Amino acid sequence: MTALGIQHFGAFLLACIALNLTPGLDTFYILARSGREGPRVGLAAALGINAGCVVHTLAAVLGISAILMASALAFGMLKYLGAAYLVWIGLRMLLTRQAPRAQAVTQGQGLGAAFRQGMLTNVLNPKVALFYLAFLPQFVAMHAPHPQWGLLVLGLSFIGTGLSWSLVLALLGGRIHRLLETRPRVGLWMDRFCGTVLCAFGVRLALQRPG
Repeated sequence: MTALGIQHFGAFLLACIALNLTPGLDTFYILARSGREGPRVGLAAALGINAGCVVHTLAAVLGISAILMASALAFGMLKYLGAAYLVWIGLRMLLTRQAPRAQAVTQGQGLGAAFRQGMLTNVLNPKVALFYLAFLPQFVAMHAPHPQWGLLVLGLSFIGTGLSWSLVLALLGGRIHRLLETRPRVGLWMDRFCGTVLCAFGVRLALQRPG
């Protein structure tokens, strides 16, 4: 790790675990998808979210995230796109008026959608991009020969801890799914709740500032 300029790697991993355990949009989204469509769909959502984290890691390594921090226009565009996407997903859930289709159908069509939505909710969140840009460099000596490799390793390590927790969340959501299979009306109310929360996340994102 020293050759890559990485410092205090143990402290970094502990910080990663603490951050991953803190409930947020990713936690809620995985639980919502796995609860409504089963653990396989929840797993697809988790993989999509972590694929988005790969994008943010590469952006931080290449310096693209710095553009968001320096440009109010770029930050605003990405922020409002992400907020609109979250509200759109939330409204779709709020407007659901019938019980979900059979599990085999929703899982067959829901895997790709869950992955894409998970990835987009993560990629279109400029706060995540700024987090990577601000957090990772604290554990890399920038005078190292190739600090970019250190940033890459740290980013992938953060994704590794996040993916492990995401898998646990998908399994927990699977337990909720088994309960909802026998109580479709409860599932409809869960859609209402999840839709409301996603809309709230979208509004919150729209009101956030770069600083």
